[in-house]
Amino acid sequence: MPNIHHQVFIIAPAEKIYDALTSRDGLASWWTPKTETSAGLHSVARFTFGGTYYKEMKIKELKPPVLVKWKCIAGADEWKGTSLSFKLEEGTKEALIETHPEMQDQFQQSQPAAKGTLLIFHHDDWKAYTPMFAECNYTWGQFLKSLKLFCETGKGKPWPNQHSNSME
Repeated sequence: MPNIHHQVFIIAPAEKIYDALTSRDGLASWWTPKTETSAGLHSVARFTFGGTYYKEMKIKELKPPVLVKWKCIAGADEWKGTSLSFKLEEGTKEALIETHPEMQDQFQQSQPAAKGTLLIFHHDDWKAYTPMFAECNYTWGQFLKSLKLFCETGKGKPWPNQHSNSME
């Protein structure tokens, strides 16, 4: 099965990123303002994009501050049944380079800081490589950049502005 996989270095503590992934205010600040969640294990989070388009995620696993797992239970047919995970590895750039040498360029190009968190994102179990899969892969990159911006600066670029070039 096709899978989406991204890794992003964020200069913020894992606790701050975990909160952005689990709280209503955090998710609304980087993914979509129309977020409804109680962030409880086995609860359902609803994310609305526009008037009637939404996704619902069952919260499958929460391990503060290192892991969040969801299962898509409602939304576009291609999303239903897919699994999403956000794994957080906090450490110094030097320590993270040792365990993730593929990230060296991203670590070197990030703001100067001794410590940060590597976000390892998976959106797995897609049925096929389709145009929607390709679009979602690209858009996840934009939303993860929005998450990075939110955690580092306090201002993300949630839907519908994730593709815009302006910082407004």
